[in-house]
Amino acid sequence: MCRWLAYSGSPIFPEDLIFTPDNSLAAQSLHSCKAKVSVNGDGFGLGWYGERDVPGLYREVLPAWSDCNLRSLAFSIRSGHFFAHIRASTGTATSRQNCHPFTYGRWLFMHNGQIGDYELQRRRLEALLPDDLYARREGSTDSELIFYLLFHFGLEENPLKALRATLEEVARSTEASGSRKPFRCTAALTDGRTNYAVRFSTDAHPPSLFWQERSEHTLIVSEPLDTAVGEWQQVPASTVLVTDPGNKVRTEAL
Repeated sequence: MCRWLAYSGSPIFPEDLIFTPDNSLAAQSLHSCKAKVSVNGDGFGLGWYGERDVPGLYREVLPAWSDCNLRSLAFSIRSGHFFAHIRASTGTATSRQNCHPFTYGRWLFMHNGQIGDYELQRRRLEALLPDDLYARREGSTDSELIFYLLFHFGLEENPLKALRATLEEVARSTEASGSRKPFRCTAALTDGRTNYAVRFSTDAHPPSLFWQERSEHTLIVSEPLDTAVGEWQQVPASTVLVTDPGNKVRTEAL
């Protein structure tokens, strides 16, 4: 299971969250407290928005704690809107194409969790994609497939509707496949202005997801970066957390 963070607010250096806190994302890549596996060493990714409408992207298969290029990039760039992700594979190959975030146009997406018995469902779910979206698929993960299903279900027109429809379709597919394993998902999606963060599961054990709101930023994380009591709130199950361009937060039920 993976770990990730989504930041929006006053521009900062990603280093301030990826490396500096006691339980930074890099620290979690070595020892995560709330994940099923403690080590998340199957690659990482950083996606950020600067002066362009489309995001920059850096992904690598090295563990986050050992890549000097990530440390240099996080030290050098400054952004008011970025995603960072560390990967623990649930069965698919360790490759750059399978590292998060994924990007298409102005959108970024990252995911933690898995589609239960994914190989039983992969062919059917991929068949839902039109040819142009299928041709964009570079990797083999269920996460990237979920991302492109969002476009199939109308992401550009209505992100919340697309999120609900995608989760419902995957949940139906999981049940129809006869899988005894659940579909579990925390995911973050953004167009560089609005963040959408989802916590969902077909069983009673969705992956952890927390958020913190301050006057200058909103931060959404798989697990808290520090022990500041009262500053971290858990996202309820079956909920979408929405952060608008003015940094205001609201929740929507799935």
